[in-house]
Amino acid sequence: MPPILNLQSVTKQFGARPLFQNISLTVEDGARIGLIGPNGAGKSTLLAVLAGQVEPDSGELAVRKRARAAYVPQDSRFTPGLTVRQVLEAALAAGHVLESEREGRLRELAGRAGFPSLDAEAASLSGGWRKRLAIVEALIGEPDVMLLDEPTNHLDLAGIEWLEELLTSSSFAAVTVSHDRYFLESTSSEIIELNKVYADGLLRVKGNFSKFLEEREAYLESQSRQQESLRNRVRTEIEWLRRGPKARTTKSKARIGTANAMIGQLAEMDARTTVTTAGIDFAASQRKTKRLVEFENIACDIGGRRLFRGLNFVLTAGMKVGLVGPNGSGKTTLLRLLRGELEPAEGSIRRAEALRLVYFSQMRELDESLTLRRALAPEGDSVIHQGRPVHVASWAARFLFTGEQLNQPVRNLSGGERARVLIAKLMLEPADVLLLDEPTNDLDIPTLEILEDNLLDFPGALVLVTHDRYLLNRVASTVLGLDGNGNTGQFADFAQWETWLEQQQIADTGRPAPKADNAPEPASSAAGQKKKLSYHEAREFAAIEQRVEQSDARLAAAREQVESPGIATDAAALQKALAELDAAQHENDTLYARWAELTEKAG
Repeated sequence: MPPILNLQSVTKQFGARPLFQNISLTVEDGARIGLIGPNGAGKSTLLAVLAGQVEPDSGELAVRKRARAAYVPQDSRFTPGLTVRQVLEAALAAGHVLESEREGRLRELAGRAGFPSLDAEAASLSGGWRKRLAIVEALIGEPDVMLLDEPTNHLDLAGIEWLEELLTSSSFAAVTVSHDRYFLESTSSEIIELNKVYADGLLRVKGNFSKFLEEREAYLESQSRQQESLRNRVRTEIEWLRRGPKARTTKSKARIGTANAMIGQLAEMDARTTVTTAGIDFAASQRKTKRLVEFENIACDIGGRRLFRGLNFVLTAGMKVGLVGPNGSGKTTLLRLLRGELEPAEGSIRRAEALRLVYFSQMRELDESLTLRRALAPEGDSVIHQGRPVHVASWAARFLFTGEQLNQPVRNLSGGERARVLIAKLMLEPADVLLLDEPTNDLDIPTLEILEDNLLDFPGALVLVTHDRYLLNRVASTVLGLDGNGNTGQFADFAQWETWLEQQQIADTGRPAPKADNAPEPASSAAGQKKKLSYHEAREFAAIEQRVEQSDARLAAAREQVESPGIATDAAALQKALAELDAAQHENDTLYARWAELTEKAG
């Protein structure tokens, strides 16, 4: 059977700049393709070309006869006044679903997506619920292939799990643009990176995201060796040309032609493989105060609803806090309390004197009438970074903007480029506390990795709201969790919070939390069949090696303390050191036992 979609030698330009050239790819039945690439590579445009929404400048798209493609763009918008039910009813009618079957299909899809009410106005839903509605709306047509552009943006963690389950359990093919590395790992059977660094403009690898990373490294190493070999050959030919060979013989003419071709090939390869990355480094204020913000028995109400209560929390210098919870649980509201924009309904908040908080809003507020130059440098042609003036062109280049873009309006920038503008503005403000509300939306994976490294190095305190589980696990030293029902808790990592959230659901309702898609529990394994890791166990397994390393370090330090010669004469200190050694040993034994259990279960 021919592929569902067949893209051949497609080129698309944005103004004078080519996004991609001569791109060819196919989408087969059942494919699960993760589409990645740096900001500005043209991922969204390529997806829109596959959907038939954008015409390529050259090349063609062939769609299999009677094949249906459903496209979900990044921004999910609905006509004001329409309810969830009306949106889905219109999609059922457009999809020519029999009238007698529409109500049942509507309730089935809305139930699987977890909509609490079909009568809510679609346009007034949160970003996450609008995204769920857009995906369900696309599913109604029973597509052969789903084309999803950054579908995890605005989804909370429960919504991401729902989408993961949907993609892995459904029969349709999917092409998904995403920067969420855990999401790509769990939902993709192949990865395509759109990037000019590759000779064909893209690299396609069968397997999950981890496999792709291995194959990409091997490809780039091989390309680097070829480039160095070509460079050496060009060097030899240039030396020969400098000696002034006589071009009268056929042999000399051929060698001169070959030398010129190699010089051109090397220049093209050098231009293609030159990779730039955004320069991100947040500046701390060098404050010496340890306790920055203290929440004592805090409760907060919004619109007559209590978001959370009894919150006791101390934010200290150097603390890296991941703030998690379902959509509507109060994460952004808690950031507003930290900033002093809101007053709590109960309890008290104490802030260190002259506390400097720097805030990154998920709303990405930028004046779209401004040029990039004025957005980066509002008061002149330079900015002051770390006490020194930097010309706006150099500052822009640090965030991967070209000189030509400086005089373009902000409204022409992509989502990832807007995020880089906001990060550039934040970097000019020394901070005691960084408050980042969904900073990862639209950022490409290389920029995410740089952001992670700099957040880890930032000496001040950090409060991070994100749905990017990889970022949370790597950066957060503690997790502050909200359950959406007023309860809060503090945890060592994301996996602990997920376990607590399930326990809260049982305590509140008397039953376990339902599956994200309301699917039945899988049948128990046949005798002798190896069990698979559950979603939560897989997340725990991904992080347990790092926890074991930390436990090993704690145990070694405890042993060293007990064996210290000076402690033997101090009975109180010796008793304390022995208690710490006992606790460290118990933790270490427990972790190794759990690691062995998960390793065996993973097979």
